[in-house]
Amino acid sequence: MRHNRIPRDARFDATLAALRDPYRYISRRALELGSDLFETRLLLRRTLCMTGREAAQLFYDPQRFKRDGASPPAVQKTLFGEGGVQGLDGAEHAQRKQLFLSLMTPERIAELVEISSGEWRSAAMRWRTRGSVVLYPAAQEILTRSVCRWAGVPLRRTEVAARTRDLSALFDSAGALGLRHFAARLARKRSERWAAALIERIRRGELAIDPEAAAQRIALHRDLAGELLEPRIAAVELLNVLRPTVAVAVYVVLIAHALHEHPAHAERIRFAPDDDVLHFVQEVRRFYPFFPAVPAVVREDFEWLGHRVPAGERALLDLYGINHDPRIWGDPHAFRPERFRSWLENPFDLVPQGGGDAAQGHRCPGEAIALGLMQRAVRFLAREIEYAVPAQDLDIDFRRLPALPPSGFVMRDVRLRKE
Repeated sequence: MRHNRIPRDARFDATLAALRDPYRYISRRALELGSDLFETRLLLRRTLCMTGREAAQLFYDPQRFKRDGASPPAVQKTLFGEGGVQGLDGAEHAQRKQLFLSLMTPERIAELVEISSGEWRSAAMRWRTRGSVVLYPAAQEILTRSVCRWAGVPLRRTEVAARTRDLSALFDSAGALGLRHFAARLARKRSERWAAALIERIRRGELAIDPEAAAQRIALHRDLAGELLEPRIAAVELLNVLRPTVAVAVYVVLIAHALHEHPAHAERIRFAPDDDVLHFVQEVRRFYPFFPAVPAVVREDFEWLGHRVPAGERALLDLYGINHDPRIWGDPHAFRPERFRSWLENPFDLVPQGGGDAAQGHRCPGEAIALGLMQRAVRFLAREIEYAVPAQDLDIDFRRLPALPPSGFVMRDVRLRKE
């Protein structure tokens, strides 16, 4: 059977174009080429770019795509770590994924959210005596304290700042260039050494922690061969619990941004029922940038859109573009939380943290944690405190990974609403 040639970006290499606009490069180029599938080169490697609901369905089909060898070394050495669940496939991935899902039951997530509630309240008391607070680093520290306590990770007061910086660098500087990226690599090495030492202490019985806590469960987890994970691999997986939880700080800033930019929604959310709070959070996840795309490798040849998609090629799925696809979302560039009142919860429509079934595929298993912590942050910012927003640069910087306002969202004159 004869196949049409896959449309191609005319540039010899599109790395600079993608770096200039990482969140919108795929969707804009796909629109120009009139195809949900096109070929390009990134870092001189041939790469297939995919967008749209059907693309997401294909991308999360384990018969068509695999993750082994998909992530660039720069990402493995900063964001994910080497040997973690993100790069596994088949039975090994399923077994490791079940470990993470077992840590994230509704009861356990509720415990984490409650711990974070106490940290937010304590922070609010401290903020009352300050002239101003930058929300992004403040949220990183709050979430570091919360997740370490929840996961059974001892954290002395004197090391909170250092652990917060290192855990934050793993996601905040992973996509940066130059010194920031080098700093993220150093943070990865320090964090893995720290977490591996903790794993070994648990295995020697030197720490008495909750047997259901993430650190304990990961330390004692056995692979398909019945062997304990290497300490470094166990450290990577423990960081795969801590790091993405601290990364919810990105969403906290975007929540504050949405409340500020849309005061009518902010006023409604003060008195809204829980469902409306969830709808607001889902619209923040859809509307704002988080991950631009995710990689995979084509497992076997298949046909799509009249093209042969060849085995062995690297592919990128356009997460931001799917979340703004006008074929899926009416008026996609408008902030409208009410759209989620009638959403059918299609797992390939809303994909800020991946698509498909988290229990069976590569969708982020911590999505429920993000949702719980984000809803708690909405209630805190909209209902429990008052603050002024001074003049600052609040334009979202789409060249930054993760995309955020340059100011980090400065708040002034923070006070409790009950005062």
